[in-house]
Amino acid sequence: MPRLFLVLTLFALAAPAQTPAPPALELAFTAHVTVGPSVNLGETPFGGRNFIPITGGTVDGPRLKGKVVPGGWDWQLHLPNGCTTLSAEYFLQAEDGTLIKVLNKATFWPGGKLYTRPVFEAPKGPHEWLNSAVFVGALDVVEGGVRIRFFQAK
Repeated sequence: MPRLFLVLTLFALAAPAQTPAPPALELAFTAHVTVGPSVNLGETPFGGRNFIPITGGTVDGPRLKGKVVPGGWDWQLHLPNGCTTLSAEYFLQAEDGTLIKVLNKATFWPGGKLYTRPVFEAPKGPHEWLNSAVFVGALDVVEGGVRIRFFQAK
């Protein structure tokens, strides 16, 4: 193993530096997430804290179809500088019954775009491509919840 590391290191040092092309994004699927009423937990040492229950929803797109499982949550923190952070954790259920964990994080600023950094955890099988791909979520607030378009970097 040390010899392989040495060979790879020497190769990296000898290879000309190349700047990789920026990734292209391709729509993988869209989640329409329904939510319950926001619960204001009050001011904390870090800012104002809200909890929003995730009540369900649907998933549709070229790479994944299914539903949003009720019972997840979206924790929001309203920072003194006007920004809001969120950390949403919930499950999707694919049409074949497979459960897929989602952890969606973001920081939003007033008037800014609503993009998220999702990470998926799927069991081995037909949906494990979610585990190793890189995604960006584009979030829109809609009546009764949010719509998140999940784009995969290619």
